[in-house]
Amino acid sequence: MATVFLFGFASLAPSFASAQQAQRSLNLIRDAEIEQDIRAMAVPIFRAAGLDDAAVRVILIQDPALNAFVAGGQNLFLNTGTLIAVTTPEQLMGVIAHETGHMAGGHLVRSTEALRNASIQQIIATVLGAIAIIGGGGQAGAAVMMGGSQIATRSFLQYSRTQESAADQAAITYLDKLHITSRGLGEFLHIIDRDQLRIRSDQNPYVYTHPLTPERMAALETRVNQSPYVDAAAAPRYVEMLARMQGKLRGFIDNPESTIRRVPASATGIADRYARVVALYRKPDMPTFLTEVDALLRSYPNDPYILELKGQALLENGQIQASIEPYQLAVKYAPDEPLLRVGLASAMIATEDPKQTADAVRDLEIATRADPDNSMAWYQLAIAYGRQDKIGLAALASAERFLLTGKLEDAYQQAQRAEIELPAGSPGALRAADIRDLSLRLWRDRR
Repeated sequence: MATVFLFGFASLAPSFASAQQAQRSLNLIRDAEIEQDIRAMAVPIFRAAGLDDAAVRVILIQDPALNAFVAGGQNLFLNTGTLIAVTTPEQLMGVIAHETGHMAGGHLVRSTEALRNASIQQIIATVLGAIAIIGGGGQAGAAVMMGGSQIATRSFLQYSRTQESAADQAAITYLDKLHITSRGLGEFLHIIDRDQLRIRSDQNPYVYTHPLTPERMAALETRVNQSPYVDAAAAPRYVEMLARMQGKLRGFIDNPESTIRRVPASATGIADRYARVVALYRKPDMPTFLTEVDALLRSYPNDPYILELKGQALLENGQIQASIEPYQLAVKYAPDEPLLRVGLASAMIATEDPKQTADAVRDLEIATRADPDNSMAWYQLAIAYGRQDKIGLAALASAERFLLTGKLEDAYQQAQRAEIELPAGSPGALRAADIRDLSLRLWRDRR
């Protein structure tokens, strides 16, 4: 799937806990390309900090506020406002390095302990509720938090000044190890400071969770200027990654008509071209979209993410059979991206062809092993198993989906059904028993 705004305008089923009641809509995003590009910048930093990069989860939130934070252990949350506001990859890497400093430093121990055994759904519901409270939606925020967990307080995202300075210093150390300037972190903090001055009436979440002080800024700038890598830029490939990321996000977030008017068909930069082609898909203007997405593919041959976008647009506009080829090519060129396999499987299931359904099961099984937190993958797998009359496996896939989306009673019921249908002692039956027990415990905790 291309960019999927969970709880947003995408036509796909929602995943995780809904924060629709919050005063400011907070939507989660899954996008293979953006996630891959962020991880390309972040993984070297995680490793420089001594973290297991495979254990760190990056979660994207659609929110224009400039914010980034960690919660529930090694979960890094990044707002789209931050991704769009940064002007260089060094700024984004500075933000990531700072948050890595919080993770490596064991900050926010209270929230980490409280969330240690929580599901990703609980963590996200708690975080969204806390952010809603910070933004002024106290009653709505509390409702979201209570819906996902009773373990949060208003202050669970807030760092002390000492922790902030420690994370700054750690960030510089990590970037020095990579021979990359840490000047970007200071530049981003100045962007935050200017934003805060511009909007006096609305507390910037970053300022609330990451207090800015003159002493902190001075200490950061002193250390940055002392670094032997103060002028060392990140790898050039990150510049294009950031441009593509920002163009794609603007195409999905901004009004499509405004984007099409702002960006002419003659635009040559990748950020503008990407924004325009996404806006044409969203409008939708399929004839123009197909012309321009094919032109983009001529500039970027065999690009899996542009192929994925083409497949999604065709699928969502009823051209099911035509959507399969670009999806297949996307998977061919990026076989380790589970989100691409889910998109391909969705198209194959939509054909209602038994052979295509069997192929979809194969891709979905691969995708759920690689990305077990993807509720859409479990939803599609339940459909595919159902068409194959594999009732026990369909019930198990539904139980996985309901557990992820916080529908604990449904998860319990489907897990019970899977236990009955699957052979006793089989891996599926054992997993069903685990889901049954976990959903019951979480339901009791919620009450």
